[in-house]
Order: sequence, then C-alpha cells, then structure tokens
Amino acid sequence: MSRPPDPPGLATYAANVYSQYGEDGILERILELIDDGNRWCVEFGAWDGLHLSNCANLIRNHGYAGVFIEADEARFAQLEANYENIPNATTLRAFVGFGPGDNLDTLLADVDVPGDPDVLSIDIDGNDYHTWAAIHRLRPKIVCIEFNPTVPNDVEYVQPADASVQRGSGVRSLMKLGKEKGYELACCTEANAFFVDERLFPRLGIADNSLDALRDDRRWVTYLFSGFDGRVMLAGCSQLRWHGLPYQSRKVQQLPRFLIGYPGDYSPLQRLAFRAYRQWRRFRSDRKGGKGASLEEQ
Repeated sequence: MSRPPDPPGLATYAANVYSQYGEDGILERILELIDDGNRWCVEFGAWDGLHLSNCANLIRNHGYAGVFIEADEARFAQLEANYENIPNATTLRAFVGFGPGDNLDTLLADVDVPGDPDVLSIDIDGNDYHTWAAIHRLRPKIVCIEFNPTVPNDVEYVQPADASVQRGSGVRSLMKLGKEKGYELACCTEANAFFVDERLFPRLGIADNSLDALRDDRRWVTYLFSGFDGRVMLAGCSQLRWHGLPYQSRKVQQLPRFLIGYPGDYSPLQRLAFRAYRQWRRFRSDRKGGKGASLEEQ
C-alpha cells in the first residue's frame, strides 16, 4: 500500500489543548483566516466542558463567550462546577434533538447568543446529522460536527432519526447536507468535519475541497470480497472501532461449508443441496421483507 498523502491545508495546524484530534489548532487557524468574528461559540454534547471539548480552548484561553449544553445529569454537574467562575460561559442542561420542541433554535431562543456565532460544535455520538439538519435560525460561521469514520468516503449513510440509536453518519452525507445549508467542507480530522459558511469559505484559500482531497479513509475501511468458490474474505480494518473486537471471517460466510466450491465443479448432490439452500434463503428474505432494504433501514 502506498504512503498516505501529507496532511493537506488546515490539517497541518492540528493541535490539542482540550480537543481530541487537533480540532483546537484547526479552529484557531480557520478563525484567523476568516477574520470576521463576534467571538461566540456554542457546543452541545459538551460533557464536562473540558473533556475532548472543541470550544473550551476558545472560552478559557481566547476570551470567547459561549454556551455549553449537556443532557446527562452527572456530566452537567461537572460542567457547572468547571465554569462557575467564568462569566462568559453559559451552561444549559438540555437534550438537543431534531423536533420543533427540542432543536437548537428552540433551546437557544431565550439565551443571549448572536444568530451567527463563530463556532458550533456538535458531538452527540449518533444523531449529529439530524440535529444539524433541524437548525434553521442559527447560522454559525463554522460548524464542527462528528461523523462515523468507518463509513468510507464514497458511501452515503445517515443513521435513523432515533434518539435510541447511536451509529453516526458518514461524512459524505454530512457534506451533502452542508451544501444544502450553504456550507463548504474545509477540513477533516479523524472523526470531525469542519464546514465554513460559503460566503466566507474563499478566505481559506483551499483549491480543492473534495472529500477525497481532505480525507484519507483507508485506515478505517473494511473490504469484503468473495472467491470463485463463494468464500467471503475480509481485508483492511479488522475490528469494531469502538469495541475493540476483531471481525471474524466465519461470521460473514454466506454458504455452509459443504457448498463452498466453484458451482461448475459441484457434484450432483451439491447441486441439489445448493438449489434447496438458495430457495430457503429466498424464502427467508421474502418473509423478512429483506428485498431492496437500504442502509438507512437496516
């Protein structure tokens, strides 16, 4: 495998103060380049306001005002304690959803925050796509949003809009949503994408902001392919990223061991068994409504 390309553009400014994958340094550079700020930021999925935060550095070290939103009771208690002596920080205990009663526009309606804060950070481990799609009044200059890094660049995947589901969405789908909302992709870290208002994007001087130019996805892609004999094989990323469990080739096999072989070389007994097995598989699929099921439905 060839060596991955050197970090392009904004990725070279990656540095952590509180962030996880260099977002602090990238945000500082984008803000420097667009040079058109009100020094406000908003972060939800804030945890304690310090742990892997994308806005803590701006508020604590650069004089930004900001709003932290966290739903979990214990984490919110830590968040309040961490910011009780910082007057330019507002803390809210709330669940940010994607309905008319709990979307970010509604939750911030009575909060003294400008309609175009410099930065919005979205990190809720699942419905990030849907919460951004539900924002219409608030128009941040920069959106930093989490994506599922195991979804390849050329795959569109949006998890179901369900608060009980935590799968995350692919960066290509977020890029498409960003375009619809008037944003351009500016940079990707390992699990966060930066989008900049299309009116300000030219100030970044990025010649090519295609997804493949800004993100090398090979580290996380799992390849599945089959031999002439029907054996399914795996290559590439070899484990569940968040659970640390290896993929098992035997778990993805589609044929019983007796039928693994090139069909043209089947014995009469194997041909008979294969016809019966294929009929049984089709029957099961029809009963489960499996025909044509999309990624979003599975």
